[in-house]
Amino acid sequence: MTTPAPPDLLYSETEDDLRAAVRSLLTDRGGPTAALAEAERDRPYDPDLWRSLATGMGTAGLLVPERLGGQGATAREAAVVLEELGRSVAAVPYLTSAVLAVRTLLGCDTERPEVAGPLAALADGGRVGALAVPLPTAPGGAPPETVRGGAELSGEITSVAGAAGADVLLVPADSGLHAVDTTAPGVTVTPITPLDLTRPLARVTLTGATATLLAEPDRARAAVADALLTGAGLLASEQLGLAEWCLAETVRYTGGRHQFGRPVGSFQALKHRLAALWLDVVSARATARNAADALATGSPDTAVAVAVAQAHCGEVAVRAAQECLQLHGGIGMTWEHPAHLYLKRAKSDQIALGTPGRHREALARLVDLPGPVG
Repeated sequence: MTTPAPPDLLYSETEDDLRAAVRSLLTDRGGPTAALAEAERDRPYDPDLWRSLATGMGTAGLLVPERLGGQGATAREAAVVLEELGRSVAAVPYLTSAVLAVRTLLGCDTERPEVAGPLAALADGGRVGALAVPLPTAPGGAPPETVRGGAELSGEITSVAGAAGADVLLVPADSGLHAVDTTAPGVTVTPITPLDLTRPLARVTLTGATATLLAEPDRARAAVADALLTGAGLLASEQLGLAEWCLAETVRYTGGRHQFGRPVGSFQALKHRLAALWLDVVSARATARNAADALATGSPDTAVAVAVAQAHCGEVAVRAAQECLQLHGGIGMTWEHPAHLYLKRAKSDQIALGTPGRHREALARLVDLPGPVG
């Protein structure tokens, strides 16, 4: 029996170069300060930043093979992009369009023009897509079939991330997976107030909306399941980037803030808190990289790696954001400082694609370790 290769948790030179390019772009566009300003605008995402990131840099097609119009990269490269987007809490639909929607289409028959056309459009960033399932839907959990019909669909899906601002919706229905143009008659996308102002949610209502069948029910379920697993695994990298920024920013601030003639970061109690957070972030990096590598290599332990990453990274991101806000003192509680954006993104990510508790339950089943009874 061939022994599987150990996971590669290190970053390659190509990944480091990609990170530098994405970070440079986000820094030039204002980073967290720009995200704070974007949160006050009445639009689902920053179109100029998305155009530069998705089309200019080609990141929208990282997961798409070259023969289908993409970059032919892997989940490892997409994870690097999400780390940097987490660092800047950028308001762009990368997770919802370039990961969830793209992976769903890749799970369909890409030889069919009905699939290949939308996939190529998403890969070059010309269009934005969204998988029409509630954001909390976890891998392995079937989204509720609230949409019915065939050539025309009717029904409603709530809490769909990325639907506001999307050009095409990938809608699971009782008859399979369908593509629906958001500008078509009978399609209503109603924004709802999200906790995370940088990742909009919407309610999608279909009333006899014209739809294009992408996959029959069995293949549709498999495609959606694969997209949710990939999305959850790569979401851990976004959570990692968020936690890393919170730690670095908190260390910087406490090192420059003085009380009693010395930096507050030199007080032993704060040193202990920051050291404990550093250990959490380091372990989060290991689990997130393991999940990305498993997705990239098609490891038989991918489901386990994703469950471990989500069970851990979601809680680390929230803890890092809470520490960041608290240790910034009064300024951390204001709207002018971006700390609240990180806390809101962390809390939103914690329930996105399954809560840590759901992932721990999944992990227990996967490794045949049942929980206590009674």
